[in-house]
Amino acid sequence: MDGRRQAPRRRMDPDARRAEILAVARGLFGAKSYATVSTSDIAARAGVARALINHYFGGKRQLYLEVVRQMMVVPASVSERLPPTTAEERVSICVDRWLEVVERNREMWLSAIGLEALGNDPEIDRIMLEADEIATDRVLEAAMMTDVVEGREKLRAMIRAHSGMLKAASREWLVRGTLGRSDLHVMLTRTVLHLVDTVFPAVRDDA
Repeated sequence: MDGRRQAPRRRMDPDARRAEILAVARGLFGAKSYATVSTSDIAARAGVARALINHYFGGKRQLYLEVVRQMMVVPASVSERLPPTTAEERVSICVDRWLEVVERNREMWLSAIGLEALGNDPEIDRIMLEADEIATDRVLEAAMMTDVVEGREKLRAMIRAHSGMLKAASREWLVRGTLGRSDLHVMLTRTVLHLVDTVFPAVRDDA
């Protein structure tokens, strides 16, 4: 016996099976280092044959990259079905949904933003750049500013820069415990609104 917890095998459709493997991998990669997690560990925990992981993802490295991407890319659900109300309320809802995702996947989130700080993996770097652009789209959608034309690139650059503060703030919450979830909610909501309502117009007008 190698000590792995073997999950019972269940019949699932391919999409559900793939999602199950990703969920297991997210938990294991968040709890341990990449080097100490094997595809056999993931297969045993997910209740699948190891060959199925290779079939869906191509191997451990590809699976890991997909887990990082899934963790870093803000899911569409964060900005879906927002009420036709004020930008403040819409941004507040998005921030709350995002905090829920991060809280639910605490260890993997911290692991993923730690990878960004290392900055020595081109494939991880591409994922982070993609994630920043998608997060910018989500923020602009929530703030009802997707139709901005004048100064658009500066606005997007400001939102991308804000994401750096967001990641640092999440460490204060999850690692240091100096900020609570409600503190982050207020901080992130108000800084986004200040950025788009006050800072961006000032920069655009100066230009």
